[in-house]
Amino acid sequence: MTLVEIDGARVRFPRRADPALTVEELRVERGHDVVVLGPTGSGKSTLLHAIAGHVPHSVNATLEGDVAVCGLRTAEHSVVRLSRHVGLVAQDPSAGTTLPYVEQEVALPLENRAVDPVAISGRVDRALDRVGARGLRSRRQSELSGGELQRVATAAALVAEPDLLLLDEPTSMLDADGVASVRDVLASGVGAGPTTVLVEHRLDELAGASGAGLPPRAVVLDRTGRLVAAGPTADVLAVHARDLHAAGCWLPLDTELRAATGAPGGLTHRDNRAHLLTAGRRTGPRTPPRGEVVLGARGLAVGRAGAVLADVDLDLRAGEVVAVLGANGSGKSTLLLTLAGLLPPYAGTVTGPRAGLVFQNPEHQFCASTVAAETAHGLGAGGEAAGARELRRFGLDDLVTQNPYRLSGGEKRRLSLAAVLAHERPALVLDEPTLGLDRADTVTTAAAMRREAEGGRAVLFASHDLRTVAGAADRVLVLGDGRVLACAPTWEVLRDRGTLAGARLALPPLLAWLTEHLDDDGCRAALRSLDGAAR
Repeated sequence: MTLVEIDGARVRFPRRADPALTVEELRVERGHDVVVLGPTGSGKSTLLHAIAGHVPHSVNATLEGDVAVCGLRTAEHSVVRLSRHVGLVAQDPSAGTTLPYVEQEVALPLENRAVDPVAISGRVDRALDRVGARGLRSRRQSELSGGELQRVATAAALVAEPDLLLLDEPTSMLDADGVASVRDVLASGVGAGPTTVLVEHRLDELAGASGAGLPPRAVVLDRTGRLVAAGPTADVLAVHARDLHAAGCWLPLDTELRAATGAPGGLTHRDNRAHLLTAGRRTGPRTPPRGEVVLGARGLAVGRAGAVLADVDLDLRAGEVVAVLGANGSGKSTLLLTLAGLLPPYAGTVTGPRAGLVFQNPEHQFCASTVAAETAHGLGAGGEAAGARELRRFGLDDLVTQNPYRLSGGEKRRLSLAAVLAHERPALVLDEPTLGLDRADTVTTAAAMRREAEGGRAVLFASHDLRTVAGAADRVLVLGDGRVLACAPTWEVLRDRGTLAGARLALPPLLAWLTEHLDDDGCRAALRSLDGAAR
C-alpha cells in the first residue's frame, strides 16, 4: 500500500521568492521507512509538515501540486482528520506539549479517539516503554529536560498506532540510551507498527555499531529544497556521497571516509586508516589555556523544585572551551541556566560577571521582528555593524529582512548564536549550540567557539555530540548521579571508559578508534582534517 504520494509539490513562504520545497514525485510504501537527507535549510522539516497537512492548514505557507496520505489529499482534509493516520514529532518537542503531566500527554491522543478508558493505561505504559521513558510517567512535563521531553513526544505519537510516523530530528537531544530507543522503534516498525519518515543528522550514531540502524530508503534534498535523489539508502549514499559531503551533510562514518578517500569499508579499509593516521601526525603539542578565572562556582547545587545536581566546583578561565556532558536529566541545562544567572542557586555561590547565554530553544531568546534587528538588539550605537558581522560569519546575511520565527530550525540556531556573540561578554554559556545543525554549520559553530576563546572569552557549552566536544573542548565536565563525575582534559576523559559508562555515554566508533591509535594531539589533528572538508 502506498502511504504517501507527492506529485509536482511546491511550498512557498511569504517574502521568499523561491520555493522552500520542490518535489516532483515521491512515493512512500507501507513498511519502507525513509530517512530524509540534506543540508540545513534544505526543506526537510517543511517536507514533513507538508505530509502531515500542517502546510497549508496551520503553517503560513502555500502548497502547489498534490500531497496525499493514505489516499487523502492533504489540501482537502484538516490536520485533525489526517492525524488519524499520521503522527508527528516536531523538531522542538516542547512546542507540542499541552498537559501538565507525562501520563496525561501520552494518553491524550487515545482520549481524543474515544478509546476505552480501561485500555488506555496499558497502552500508555507500552508507548513509554518503547522509548525508555516508563520512569517519567508521573512527572510534570515542566520539570523534564529537553531530551526527556523528546522521548515523551515520541511516545505520544506512537501511542495512537498511526500508519505513518514523522520524526524531525528525533535523536537531537537524546543521550546514547535514547538514540538506541529510537533505533529500536525503527526496527520494530519493519512488518508491523508505523512506517517512518525521519529527518536526522546523527546518522552514524543512529546506525549503531552494526551500521544497520538506518532506514532502508533515503531521499535527498539540495540547498534549494529540490528533491534530487530517492532510492535504497545504501545506493543513495554510495552514488551521492561526494555531493552530500560537499553540501556539508552529516554522513555515516563509512560514507564520510569513502567521500574523503574513495575507499569503501570504513575503518576496516587500510586506506581509510592510513588517511587518519597521516592526518594525526600533522600536529604539534597544544598548550592548555591558563587565563584568569572569569566565571566560578563553589558548592553549587542547582534545581527548580529540589536539587538535581550538587557539590559543583568550577573555574571557567578566559581562553578555554569547556563542555558539559551527561545523560538526559542529569542537570546540564539547569546548571547552565544557573551559571548564567537565570535560575537562583539551590545552594552554593556563582561568582563573576553575567554570562551571555544561548538557549537550548532559540525561540526563547528572540525579541525582534527581523534577523537584522535581532542581532543588533541591545547593542546601542554601532550595534548594526556588529550584528551584520556575525550574520556574515554564520551565513545569514541574505536573510536580514526575514522574521526570526519563520526561519528553519538550523537557521534559528545559527541566529541565536550570532545574536549572543555580537555582545561583548567575558563568558559565554551555550546550551546544545549544534543541535539540529548539519555538518558544515556544526564545524562553523565549533570554530566560532574556539575563535571566541582565543580572543579572550571563556566558553562553556552542553552537548550530546561527542565528536564536536572532542574537537572543540579543552576540558569536559561530566555529570551523573546528581554530581560531577569528572572535570579533566577532554581526551583524558574520553579515554576513561569507567567515567563514560558511569555517565551513560558511548563513544562513536571514530572516537573509539582514534583513542586507540593516536595520542591526544594526533586525535585532534585527525578530527580537524575531517572537519576541514566540511568548510
